[in-house]
Amino acid sequence: MKEKIKVGVVCIARKTFDYNAAGEIFKDIQSNLKKIETIEWVINTELIIEIKDAQATAQDLKSKNIDGLVCISGTFALGHLILELNKVLQKPILLWGLEELPYDGGKIRLNSVCGINLNSSNLYKAGVKNYHVIIGDQIDEDWLDALRIIKAFATKHIGIIGYRAKGFFNLDIDELDLYKELGLLIDHYELNEIYNFDVDADKVKEGIEQIKKIFDVSAISEQQLGKVAELTIKFTEFMESNQLDALAIRCWPEFAADFGIAPCAAMSILQAEGKILTCEGDILGCLSVVAHSAIGAETPYLADFSQVDFKESFALLWHCGVAPCNLWDGNCNRSLEPYFAGGKGVTADFVMKSGQVSFLRIDYAPREYRLFLQKGIIIPMEKELKGTYAKVVFEDHVRDVLKKIIDNGIAHHLSVVYDDYIRPLEIFAKIKGWDVIQ
Repeated sequence: MKEKIKVGVVCIARKTFDYNAAGEIFKDIQSNLKKIETIEWVINTELIIEIKDAQATAQDLKSKNIDGLVCISGTFALGHLILELNKVLQKPILLWGLEELPYDGGKIRLNSVCGINLNSSNLYKAGVKNYHVIIGDQIDEDWLDALRIIKAFATKHIGIIGYRAKGFFNLDIDELDLYKELGLLIDHYELNEIYNFDVDADKVKEGIEQIKKIFDVSAISEQQLGKVAELTIKFTEFMESNQLDALAIRCWPEFAADFGIAPCAAMSILQAEGKILTCEGDILGCLSVVAHSAIGAETPYLADFSQVDFKESFALLWHCGVAPCNLWDGNCNRSLEPYFAGGKGVTADFVMKSGQVSFLRIDYAPREYRLFLQKGIIIPMEKELKGTYAKVVFEDHVRDVLKKIIDNGIAHHLSVVYDDYIRPLEIFAKIKGWDVIQ
């Protein structure tokens, strides 16, 4: 389900234009807005015409703690109005212009688009660039989704167990800079807090039966199967007890040796249930998955941009065996395998289902955040490898996609989701002033 947000709505106007017609259009807009799910609307139902009205409305909306402001230019209006609203609210703004009505006696009736021009210019020159502009009779739901991402980052409780994986310096973050950018604090836990977390033996037995229904477990031992079931419950109850919405895990090199198995299979099962767990202590990868989840993408997961075939222009999205098990192609044998970590791996093993996919990497380099965005299509392939993987054809030649990753120093994990989830992230990046690489 999409992240719930609270959005303020105002309509500004000027009496030298057809403000009565603008008021009627605004009533229709209000009715349409209320049909959109998972949004609490805070609507100022009267037109804002005078400066004092904008000031009063701004204070009222501030008290309601809105996540963003929709400002409809019912007609051309005083340039003060949007500035007074922004001065108090300091929230992302949607500047919404209306298409012109038929002329009445040779007179322009709304002049709404010119009003948008005035307001956007005023905001831009005032250093306020977190606005987005639309012209038409319907709200831009991609802008609403961008607000959902911002809200998720500011409110989700995200943790990391252990640290990043050994040698993966490129996954490091500056925690206080991340707080400055997103209002987000990361909580740290030690690996032994998971190892030593007590769980009920009966729940482990139930978990074993559940796993047998999902996977062919013939390649692993009973002890390993029990460990997978135990770990799924440990992760679930650990997250619940610490009120965690997402968790990045240092899954190697210690995990298999100290606990007896790697966490891959347990993570595959739990991600299929909608939990956000990311491997190798990748916090920004975790945030990439959180962003996808906030806008309604089902079971996003991290994958490596792995093998490439320049001749046939495809790449293999592969990982050692952690993808959500519900994304199985339905044809190959979906199994648990011990090939990784000297036979202690216990990873999921299957080919991913076909379909359109979108990719996101929220990435950090000194003094800059950026989004890497791509679209592609997963096409069928035979099960030839261990782990979880998919054969992907991109809109551009795979050589060009890889060049964008390499030339910009993008980290090696991408959040993968089925369907097209690109535009809300482009708008989010514009609001934040982050670069987009695509």
